This record gives sequence, C-alpha cells and structure tokens, in this order.
Amino acid sequence: MPHSQREISVDPQTQYRPSPTRRSILAFAAGLPLAGTLAACGSSGPGTSESDSSGGGSGTGASFWTLSGKPQEDIRKQAVDEFNASHSDTPIEITLFQNDAYKQKVKTALGAGQAPTILWGWGGGGLKSWVDAGQVEDLTDFFTENADLKDTIFPAAFGAATIDDKVYALPCETVTPIVMFWNKSAFEKVGVEPPQSWGDILDLVPKFNNAGIAPFSLGGQSRWTNMMWLEFLFDRIGGPEVFQAVFDGEKDAWSNPDAITALTEMQKLIEMNGFIKGFASITADSNADQALLYSGRAAMMLHGAWTYGGMKNDGGDFVTGGHLGYMNFPPVDGGKGDPSDSVGNPAQYLSISAKASDDEKAAAKAFLAESQFTDSIQQAWIDSGNIPVAQGSDSLIGSGEDADWLNFQYGIASGAKSFAQSWDQALPPTQAEVLLDNIAKLFQMSITPQQFASNLNAVIGK
Repeated sequence: MPHSQREISVDPQTQYRPSPTRRSILAFAAGLPLAGTLAACGSSGPGTSESDSSGGGSGTGASFWTLSGKPQEDIRKQAVDEFNASHSDTPIEITLFQNDAYKQKVKTALGAGQAPTILWGWGGGGLKSWVDAGQVEDLTDFFTENADLKDTIFPAAFGAATIDDKVYALPCETVTPIVMFWNKSAFEKVGVEPPQSWGDILDLVPKFNNAGIAPFSLGGQSRWTNMMWLEFLFDRIGGPEVFQAVFDGEKDAWSNPDAITALTEMQKLIEMNGFIKGFASITADSNADQALLYSGRAAMMLHGAWTYGGMKNDGGDFVTGGHLGYMNFPPVDGGKGDPSDSVGNPAQYLSISAKASDDEKAAAKAFLAESQFTDSIQQAWIDSGNIPVAQGSDSLIGSGEDADWLNFQYGIASGAKSFAQSWDQALPPTQAEVLLDNIAKLFQMSITPQQFASNLNAVIGK
C-alpha cells in the first residue's frame, strides 16, 4: 500500500552538508560506547489519528518522523512504501520535517509525552538523553533475535547506538567519513607525493609555501572545520580513549599528555603557515574552502565526504578530469591510534518510543528489521552517491564515474575500528560552546595547549 505522508518542508542541504546548527557528528567506536550528552531530535505521538497534525498512526501501525531533503527523503519514502506493500494491516505513516523544525518538534513532543513510535536521530549523546529520560526502548534483545541484521551493519556504527552496554537504536542509512583531499596538479607542480605520515605533512608545508601554494585550505571561521584536525590528531596520537575520558567526565581529562601533544602539534602546523592566509575569515558554508582546493590555490583540504559533490559540480573538470586525490588521515609516528580510525558520520539511527503501545512497538520492530537493508534501498542510497552502512554494499557500486570514490568511502567505513563524530555535537551545549571558542583561540595562537586544556577541564560535567 502506498505510504501515508505529510510533507512539512524540504531542505536538501541539512542531511549531509553540516552547518553550525546541524552536523551529524559525535564520538564513538566499536567497543567504545559513547558516554557523552547531546541535544536530541525526534518525532510525533503514538496512538493518534492519521489526520492528526502530530503525524501519529492509527494505532494498528506506527508513526515515523524523519528529515526532508532530496534525495534522502525519496529513499525514506521508498522504504516505507515497500514495507507497507507487504504489511497493509500495520502500515507506517511517515512525516517529514526540515532539520531545525524537526528538532524543535521532537523536543516539544518528547516533553509532552507524545513521541512518535519511530524516532529518527543522530545517535550518541542525543540518544543518551532519550535513554536517561526513559523515552526509548532497549533494543538489545531485538538484535539478539535479529542477529543476521546486526551482522549486516558496520560494527563501528553501533558505538553511538550503545548506552551502558545496551543498544537503543538501529544504525541505518549511510556513512560519511571526513577525508583528506589533495589536488594532484598542485603536487605535480611541486614534485612531491601525498603524505603518508604526520611528519610528511609537516615536511610538505615549506615546499608548497615556497611554490606560492597554500598547503591546506581551511574555512576556519566556521570553527567546527578546525575541530576535525584535533579529532584526528587526538585519535592518531592517543587513540579514541583520550576523548572517551572527556565523555566519561573524568577530572582533568583534557590534560592527558597525549591531548597536550596533539594540541602542540596542531599549533606547530599553524605556526609553520600550514593553512591558507586569512583562514580565520573563511566560512565553510560558502564553499570557499573547496574553491581554494580545486582552483589550485591550496594543495590539500581536510573535510567531509559531502564536499565531493560540490567540487564535482563547481570545480570544472577537477573531479571528472581525475585531478582530485583523497586518502584517510595519515598516522602520527609513534602514535597509539589505529590508522584505520575515521571521523565523520557513521550512520543515522532509528529508535522506538518507550511510550508506544505494544502493537505499535511490534509494527515498529518489524519496520526496523525488514525495511532498511533491502537490496533496493541499498541500491537507492548508492545511486544517490552515498554508501549504505552495510557490509557488502560495495557489490552494488558498479563501474560508474564515481565508483572509485564510493569504493574508497566503503573501504574506510568497513575497515574503521573507531569512527568518531564531532565533539561539539557530543558534548552538552555549555561544554560545546567553550570547546568551539577555545578551538578558535588555539588556531589564532592566542592560548597555549595548557590553557586550552585548563579552560575545557573547568567545564567537564557541566
């Protein structure tokens, strides 16, 4: 049966192109459940009529709120359509919201005890806030009963679905890593090879500067773009445990010697003029940082995989002509972190309202078990230029012009032992703002690594 759907609004940018108000990022790893807190996002009320403005179901199926925005919303509708075609007695009703409207609606609905049956979210700290408030079902037994489903999903995606060793959400949809991009023409001009270590990065800086090419592009005014560097350096130098201690609220966690080393190395790169002149006044939202890379004014850029499409569309033949290179962040000599570790968006997440009726929960569990990893849905995500968070989905990539790029993303996602998401999204608002403010100061060289650590230690647990 066709889906029942109310479309609120469409924002094609919010799903995979982060902004200060929405980046789907937070820290987690396979075997390292997230212990941070974060603002939530959610859905509507169970047990209400289909015509109700809250988007609730008729009581025999389940209500489902999620984000609008092409092409993602079409694939979400497709998953509902396909499920409803074989479950006409327990249909899923989908309601779409623009990102910010969704967040506000969910916050209101949860506060009023009117959450939907199925809640779409970003996992991690947001999920933890729902768990702490008793708003979502424990799905640990569900995954025991559906072991094949669990085995289908990239293991690293479960970290943000796991709170206190229990699983509260289904990782689904797609994975989007942060990637080190490089301009092959710039490297050929200078006669150098892509860096294989942090030491190589430092060695390349004067060579590019002497050639009149900025080593790295950076939209530093956005602050979260700077943060990507610290996330990788903390991991490569000390492993994911260093920031896990911050999530866990350990006293003086930011003063870990490995954290101080990472902060020191970061400022070393800045002092060496590793970034484009004036980076602190460049915004990522304008895509000016991408333009610096594809125009050849900068040699490299650390950024989200979502920028590939923008560079392909706006960069002339930069992508189609084979001038774009990409790689995972290289290891740091002597570092404790695994070089397979990644940062980015490892999945999206579906949870079930604890306040739903037994019938609604049953319909929702059937939807989670059967709808998200069919061949048709995985193929739809790949055709949209994304990688499903599913083992073996690379077999559906084919041989199109973006096949190498998609296979590269799959390799990172499937091989990552740890997959970290954005610190500012993982931490509570008070800590997150202090973090971003101090990252800006660190990159401006107005505070030392020790001052950075002291300032952040002062707000742990707040």
